[in-house]
Amino acid sequence: MNFQRIKTLGIAHAVLFFCILCASAAMLYRVAVQACPIPGCGFFLLDGLSVFFIFVIGIVGFAAAVYSIGYISRDVRAGNLSPRKAAMYYILFDLFIGSMFMVVAVNNLGFMWAAIEMTTLVSAFLVGFYRTKQSIEAAWKYIIICSVGIILALLGTIFFSYAVSVAGGPKSLNWTDLYAVAARLDKNIVRIAFIFILVGYGTKAGLAPMHTWLPDAHSQALAPISALLSGVLLKTALYAIIRFGLVVNKCLGGPGYFSHLMIMFGLVSLGIAAGLLLVQKDLKRLLAYSSIEHVGVICVGLGIGGPLATFGVLLHILNHAVTKSLMFFGAGNIVSRYGQHNMRMIHGVVQSMPFTGTMFLAGTFALAGFPPFSIFMSELLIIIAGFTKGAYGITGALLFFLALAFGAVIYQVSRILFGRQPKGMARIGEPLSAKLAFIFLSIFILVLGSTVPWVLKCGISAANEILKGI
Repeated sequence: MNFQRIKTLGIAHAVLFFCILCASAAMLYRVAVQACPIPGCGFFLLDGLSVFFIFVIGIVGFAAAVYSIGYISRDVRAGNLSPRKAAMYYILFDLFIGSMFMVVAVNNLGFMWAAIEMTTLVSAFLVGFYRTKQSIEAAWKYIIICSVGIILALLGTIFFSYAVSVAGGPKSLNWTDLYAVAARLDKNIVRIAFIFILVGYGTKAGLAPMHTWLPDAHSQALAPISALLSGVLLKTALYAIIRFGLVVNKCLGGPGYFSHLMIMFGLVSLGIAAGLLLVQKDLKRLLAYSSIEHVGVICVGLGIGGPLATFGVLLHILNHAVTKSLMFFGAGNIVSRYGQHNMRMIHGVVQSMPFTGTMFLAGTFALAGFPPFSIFMSELLIIIAGFTKGAYGITGALLFFLALAFGAVIYQVSRILFGRQPKGMARIGEPLSAKLAFIFLSIFILVLGSTVPWVLKCGISAANEILKGI
């Protein structure tokens, strides 16, 4: 299989994911706008919340597939990847996306656990894909830490099953069955079970202090895989926490217990991430710690609760997914061009790579929450909700950490974008596929900074209906 065949394979792969994106958009339209349920035969749960997450995965999956055309072809041409290994990349890519779709589509919480474990096993091969000492070490660290977390999540799932059996409920781990009998469950068992769930799936979501695998994995993975890890994999773990959280809130008669835990872990994640952003030297690790920060924002929003906050949370999940994907694509181009991750050794990106440099600059302001970009809008909704509900201390802490992270990200990235480019480094043309991926994602970043299109607003509102218990 030669270079041209690999490129053709990449194009066909991108076309496949365009079809998947269209199918996910059609599902969102049917559930949210037409209010027509999608038959799941009991095994699948395709309500507003799950379909919204499927749509987000579809967006980032398509963008990553388009970006991979030039990225993988370049590595094959440079001799960094053999054609056979490049073909294996696309197989692993599909398995990774498929396992994430399974997480958010299944009704049974046991199968959801298995699907999340599947995402770990498949993505570990993609983290260590280059088989360097650093990438293999990062892959093993990822497997070990996340496997410990997933074991805790399994224990939490077993405790929930035990609570159902004690209450005389159906012998089923389907979320719909569990939610139906939630009010009859033993409150003490449910409290303990949710601690295991939150710590277990929180490890996979990158919540501090269980986050230690994330910077290493993101820094060593291929750029399109880093985008998938940060943009959607972390969100699938949060999806699992949300599903269990709805059961907990119904069982305990209110969101107090869930709210306090989410706010605590969210603020800890924000504080640790904001501090570490200030001292980072590795470009991709910088973006990884930014992901921890934004997971913290989502958790604080879930903890604040209420329709406005949860709408902001869902919008933030989409906004962060597209923005962070754009940033990892830019980082992939920069690292490939300069041959290193160390930001102290990278200068003049705007001069040497004008398109990537410009997009990376815009993405930096978007990621930092600067108007008129999309993340500003979703963070603003969460902040307004916090003040409206009287959570002044929590919202003030959120603002402080966001300001600290804003300054850190702008300071760090400005040092690599500007200044004089290295001697002997000429301006180069950039792959068309990468440009198309950048443009596709930037449309979301710009449009969602000023308005939420009607269909998407209906989709978020349909998902928000499921979150009424938060």
